Amino acid sequence: MYYYGLKSEKISKSQRARIVAGLQRLRAQLDEELPARSLESSFLIATWNLREFGGKKYGGRLTDSMYFIAEVISRFDLVAVQEVRSDLRALRDLVRLLGKWWDFLVTDVTYGASGNGERMAFLFDKRTVRFDNMAGEVVLPGSPDAPPLQLARTPFVCSFRSSWSRFDICSAHMYWGTSSANDPRRLAEISALAKLLAKEVAGEVGDPQGRNIVLLGDFNIFNRKSDKTMKALDDAGFQMPPKLRATKTNALGDKEYDQIAYLARDKRFEMRDKGGVFDIYKSVFRSSDAAAYADERNGKGTSFADWRSYQISDHLPLWVELRSDFSAEYLDDLAKS
Repeated sequence: MYYYGLKSEKISKSQRARIVAGLQRLRAQLDEELPARSLESSFLIATWNLREFGGKKYGGRLTDSMYFIAEVISRFDLVAVQEVRSDLRALRDLVRLLGKWWDFLVTDVTYGASGNGERMAFLFDKRTVRFDNMAGEVVLPGSPDAPPLQLARTPFVCSFRSSWSRFDICSAHMYWGTSSANDPRRLAEISALAKLLAKEVAGEVGDPQGRNIVLLGDFNIFNRKSDKTMKALDDAGFQMPPKLRATKTNALGDKEYDQIAYLARDKRFEMRDKGGVFDIYKSVFRSSDAAAYADERNGKGTSFADWRSYQISDHLPLWVELRSDFSAEYLDDLAKS
């Protein structure tokens, strides 16, 4: 993280003091709740729907928000971000705060009303994760008799490598539609995407050697135990660590919208049962901070809870640890040969 802007940017002493105090609380919470990052044995990934990131609702994000978001992202090795807007200045500012060792990949805007003018992005720390030369947007196959169902927001898939581990990661933001747990189009989207990626893992399409795939993002799944939308992921063979299955991922703490699951060709590739949701609102933009932001909210005509969801998000980051050191197995295989 780069903090030099707290001196050089044109912010008041009171705002600087507010940001510094928030960062200190946030850093302490991150130290307590997240494992230390490893250079070789494992890596941490997260998915975070940053509500209308780059948008201007209620005046756009404050300097406070950008520093707090960057602080959280800096504790992971790779983060998939959904709801990036067409204007990339906010994303570039975020990467600048993270430091020169961070980079990003981003899609073009998904057009149309259901696409909502959104982009998908991957942010990654080049010291522990590197881009492995493949990137694309998922287009579902059709048939001679009927055009294919395309997803409302085109999923983004890229190849990465960390230590011994090579994997593809697919970020998705599924159709919302009606406020129903099993909206028919949402169910169709999740089912079609999961089945296609499962075929890629098996080598039936794409690379005949198969792939290791992490599928994550905002799936708008209400309940992992009962929803057909979650069953579609399970039926395709995707696995999720038990800790993640028990987490609520929205800021209100009552929905399970966001998911991280995997399906691997290489049996050494696995998610450890370390992960969960990081509740950023325990440290910053707390309910008790409402008075401190009274001037910035002046005339906005909304509740503090709604206003802060456009400063940070209405979603919380969901994270997991993946194993990346396969050296012991490699040596064992050499010993047997």
